[in-house]
Amino acid sequence: MKVAIIYNKDIQGVINTFGMQSKEFYNEQTVKKVAQSLERAGHNVVILDGNKKIIDRLESFMPRVREGEQMGMVFNMAYGIQGESRYTHIPSMLEMLGLPYVGSSPSGHALALDKVLTKVIWKNHNLPTPEFWVFNSHDDDLTDVKYPVIVKPKMESVSFGLQVVWNEKKLREAIQFIVSEFSQQALVEQFIRGREFAVGILGNGQAETFPVLEIDLGGNPDAIQTVTDKQKKPRQKICPANIAKDLTINMQQLSLDAFHALNLRDFSRVDIRLDDQNNIYLLEINSMASLGENGSYPTAARAAGYKFDGLVNKILDVAAVRYFSNTIMLQLPGEEQKGKLPLQARMRTFLKTRQDQTELLLKKLVDTNCHVRNVKGVNHCSQIISNELSSLGFSHEVYTQLEVGNILYCSNAVNQPVDYLILLPIDNTIKLSNHENYSENEQYLEGTGIWESKGGAVILISALQVLRFTRNLKKIKIGVLLTTDSSLDGRYSRNIIRRKADAASRIIAMSGSSKNCGLVLSRSGSASYRMESRLVNKVSPAHVSSMAMNFNKTIAAITDISKNDPENVIAPYEIDFRSNIFKINAHGSAGLSVRFNSNETLGTIEQKIKKIISLQKRNSAYQTQFEGGQRRPAMIATKESLAFYEQIKAIADKIDVNITKEHRWSSSDICHIPAHKPKIDAMGPIGEFLHNNNERIVRHSLNERALLMAMVLKK
Repeated sequence: MKVAIIYNKDIQGVINTFGMQSKEFYNEQTVKKVAQSLERAGHNVVILDGNKKIIDRLESFMPRVREGEQMGMVFNMAYGIQGESRYTHIPSMLEMLGLPYVGSSPSGHALALDKVLTKVIWKNHNLPTPEFWVFNSHDDDLTDVKYPVIVKPKMESVSFGLQVVWNEKKLREAIQFIVSEFSQQALVEQFIRGREFAVGILGNGQAETFPVLEIDLGGNPDAIQTVTDKQKKPRQKICPANIAKDLTINMQQLSLDAFHALNLRDFSRVDIRLDDQNNIYLLEINSMASLGENGSYPTAARAAGYKFDGLVNKILDVAAVRYFSNTIMLQLPGEEQKGKLPLQARMRTFLKTRQDQTELLLKKLVDTNCHVRNVKGVNHCSQIISNELSSLGFSHEVYTQLEVGNILYCSNAVNQPVDYLILLPIDNTIKLSNHENYSENEQYLEGTGIWESKGGAVILISALQVLRFTRNLKKIKIGVLLTTDSSLDGRYSRNIIRRKADAASRIIAMSGSSKNCGLVLSRSGSASYRMESRLVNKVSPAHVSSMAMNFNKTIAAITDISKNDPENVIAPYEIDFRSNIFKINAHGSAGLSVRFNSNETLGTIEQKIKKIISLQKRNSAYQTQFEGGQRRPAMIATKESLAFYEQIKAIADKIDVNITKEHRWSSSDICHIPAHKPKIDAMGPIGEFLHNNNERIVRHSLNERALLMAMVLKK
């Protein structure tokens, strides 16, 4: 399952810093441990910052469910950034987006975070909680207060602002501090002298309670656990608590009643005080109990038999059962045979640990200009990739080229047929003056060629590395062809491509995938023509305008051939017409690009174009030249390729990677592959072209696609 962990890191990621600011944040190491626990159970996990950009990030990781695919889930660890009821902000947004999530609903969090409302509801359910008062100002009438009392913010957690006071003077000072520091009302609660406990709850309906945990106050009935204690020197925890069985059962049952009274979900922790007469008082409930490994909740869970991995996955599972009625956890991490993790989990972990190196390699490739005529740059880029492949045991053949970069063929099965031929185009049409260097942000990586070719190169290298790590690489015969003339329609490499494809069982091309996660099964073929006309009868200035009119009519007539034809497109480009009435001369030229989805229809289109051109040629006032033809044939979605796609789809579903079928209106090197060969294109990263000739890819898709590629090659 796809699982997005959301927590708060960038508190500046808002439109304005306004209102009450959160003081509660998860430690990043805890968030990573939760992610690792989920990955060890085989989930596809990403960690996201819950600021204003979260919707875009979620949309790129969890595409819309179209054909009954497994819906992903959010593991919510976001305490919020600012404002009232901050626990509710991310759940409310997820409700709007239609994404299931772990934890309580917005209303549940709102009630639990508001300690006054919590106590009112508990009292209405006859649940024991200390008497309390609420004050707006230190100038309020305090005559009804019975000391000692504990003062706290009405809507905070983690013991922020806790103070025990014994007289009116100190109480006024404490109220003033709460109101000014936290910008909210002060809750003044009867202080219960005695011992302090916590009860963890897991599940829904017949929810499970963990063994009662006691906070060791050192035998001091007036002691409390402050936020400073928790942050700097947490008090010892005793679990199970050394109390009588009936007291344990009472605490657990009251905690469950308190949990259900607020309509909370999945997991929570109830804090309790016990007086010297063994009277139980419910203090508060944390609807998003901390998963810090040494916190009260995980400590009690360990006493209940849950290791950290098991606890995290159980929390996810109870939420999944709540939404989908079925468990998603067939096996806890660590329960597998011989203690080994599933292959995909080991692969994911390997890829994540190498992510920095992967992105560093990608930066080297992207920062190298690979314009098709920049032979030095193209060869340098090829050499970087070749060196990476050499370290994986690949040998290489060089097909020397002078006008473009050298074409390289790398293989771990020299002079043998291969299971897979991988196509990696290196060149592009972006000159150095327009080259965009590598840049990154949390969600995207950008730069020239990063989507079209270079992202695919690092995905392939990562996939091969993970196959070597899992000792599968030597079992697969792979050939990698680095072409350097893709921008020239494979002028020099097409025969090499065909020859290498003949010796391969399947072919995969590594160009970028669309934002719909498309794998390309078919591509349009390309043909290009050039029309040129020159005025030869210069007797009358009227011939100049006549020629201009005919030139434009001819282009329009040719373009009109593909009108209302969804399978073919004809588009003129680089139209240039120059004339001079006084000197009586005129000259026009235009390119015509044709995209076609059937190789048979190109002949028909070409006949129609030539018929139109012949009418132009009959006019003796002009001289017209027309030349051109097919550059690449169309790539047809054959039954062999469809069967290959279905195999990839089965693997992708298993590892929670979305893919869809796609036709692409551009041609590429894979179009030169014979039709009967099973082939797939766009195994590269998910991304797109940008308006300024730049490209970008979704960052997490590097690892996601590398895992998919590795699993496909292994299959």
